[in-house]
Amino acid sequence: MAGVLASAFSASPPLALALGLALALAFGNPFPALTSRCSKWLLQISVVGLGFGMSLTEVVRAGRSGFLYTVIGITFAVVCGLVLGRALGVQRIPSLLISVGTAICGGSAIAAVGPVVDADEHDMAVSLGTIFVLNATALFIFPMLGHRFGLSQSQFGIWSALAIHDTSSVVAAAARYGSLALAIATTVKLTRALWILPVTFAVAALNKHKTNFQVPWFILVFLLASVARSYSPQTLVPTYTLVSGAAKIGLAVTLFFIGGGLSRNAIAQVGVRPLVQGIVLWVVVAAGSMWLVRSGLL
Repeated sequence: MAGVLASAFSASPPLALALGLALALAFGNPFPALTSRCSKWLLQISVVGLGFGMSLTEVVRAGRSGFLYTVIGITFAVVCGLVLGRALGVQRIPSLLISVGTAICGGSAIAAVGPVVDADEHDMAVSLGTIFVLNATALFIFPMLGHRFGLSQSQFGIWSALAIHDTSSVVAAAARYGSLALAIATTVKLTRALWILPVTFAVAALNKHKTNFQVPWFILVFLLASVARSYSPQTLVPTYTLVSGAAKIGLAVTLFFIGGGLSRNAIAQVGVRPLVQGIVLWVVVAAGSMWLVRSGLL
């Protein structure tokens, strides 16, 4: 039975997320702290495993070209988000966290920046809840939109990395679109995630706050996995392929845990104005990056 569920999740990551959501909303999550920790570690392990399925050439090419996309996307999203938040009357801290979460990598960015702006439990719940709802929605609709607008795998990889919040949904959506989309999306998104460091330091400096956070070392291990895939003997390629396949199943289980973390209470805490800010900012970022991708400017 477990093998059947794993195969189904691997074929359809949205199914894993939907099932987690359904169970959490219907019965609640009896182990929220445990599933939160498991989802964090399993996501990092899965991303590293995906590195064994990508050649170093693809990773370097996507990472080099993705630098410019990342700078433009982060700057625009943060500025636009802060303007929207002020116009909608959203409190300063949740507004900043929603903007940073949209600009970089969802919950990870919020978790890093939150402490340096002295965000309280309510601020974090509002921001994380907003980002989570939109991130979950993106996993379902982005592949459909990509096909609807005729995006190539390369275009979809760039677009999804710029416009979907969390790494888990970026990787899952791109995996459904194709192997090249997955390679590009994963690398561009991980390049983008590195900006947690300078952005958090900048926010800390502006708030005159000392900060201490974990460096995302799993990104370096992902690159090492790609190096191993590219330069190891060909006899090891089947093994690396198996590891990459297992990583996709691990990603689906991660999405199941993430879905199980959304409670009715978390939704209720979000509120209308922060959710509107998150939706409008997300639509602007997604539409703008889609236009740039289709125009050949990205």
